[in-house]
Amino acid sequence: MDVMNQSIVSEFIFLGFTTSWKIQLLLFVFAFLFYSASMMGNLVVVFTVALDSHLHSPMYFLLANLSVIDMVFCSIIVPKMIYGIFKKHKSISFCGCITQIFFSHAAGGTEMVLLITMAFDRYVAICKPLQYLTIMSPRMCLHFLVTSWTIGLIHSLVQLGFVVDLPFCGPNVLDSFYCDLPRLLRLACTNTQELEFMVTVNSGLISVGSFVLLVISYIFILFTVWKHASRGLSKALSTLSAHITVVVFFFGPLMFFYTWPSPTSHLDKYLAIFDAFITPFLNPVIYTFRNKEMNVAMRRLCSRFVHYKNIS
Repeated sequence: MDVMNQSIVSEFIFLGFTTSWKIQLLLFVFAFLFYSASMMGNLVVVFTVALDSHLHSPMYFLLANLSVIDMVFCSIIVPKMIYGIFKKHKSISFCGCITQIFFSHAAGGTEMVLLITMAFDRYVAICKPLQYLTIMSPRMCLHFLVTSWTIGLIHSLVQLGFVVDLPFCGPNVLDSFYCDLPRLLRLACTNTQELEFMVTVNSGLISVGSFVLLVISYIFILFTVWKHASRGLSKALSTLSAHITVVVFFFGPLMFFYTWPSPTSHLDKYLAIFDAFITPFLNPVIYTFRNKEMNVAMRRLCSRFVHYKNIS
């Protein structure tokens, strides 16, 4: 797949957000703090679930894998952006741009499927508690995880097929801070209307369809709880409100990117901040740090670490 021989353009230039030095400084601080907090928060979740035997359950297994995906997704875009904030020539190679698109769509597609799996996990836990451990067995959880990554990779390969053979002969300026598939298609030296439609079908409908499916599943869970056990409605609302918050923050920008009529406005690169910075930061906060079992497990691990340190 010799993409370089088919394109005159060897790199793309990011316009970023602004040329103001003060705003760039604020953006650097914002990006660095949120990226650091996201990585640390998600790492805490992963290590806590892995090291504490009390959290070896399907729900926390899925939460830990969500944290891994968030760290991957965040690291695909943010470090490159932070590195280039103060550079006048914010560039990325052609192959680097294609690689960024591939991994971002792979991680995004995987997270979509994983969020649906987590909704199914909550449905079984709330509506069929006696059968929960039988249905959500370790083997089934592993199947769900493999299926999520498989679908994410297939989705990404399909997206990559839209651009890898396109000729790019200039201009090479992207009004963004990362390689965005819709904007990249408009730089091709050929008519890409059909490809843009295919991107909308592939990513737009998948995003909207997954979001609608998740909302319907949450409504069904709440209706079931209300119908059979009204006392558990407040607990179910508390649990699902966290899931719904993450779903809205994750799917909202995606649905805008891939369903808004072309050409997109400048708003999309600001909405991309939610997926690149806010959502990976909020996931550990909303899903886990509000969770009593997770808080107890983190304190238990901290006390164990202090104890080992004092002994050594």
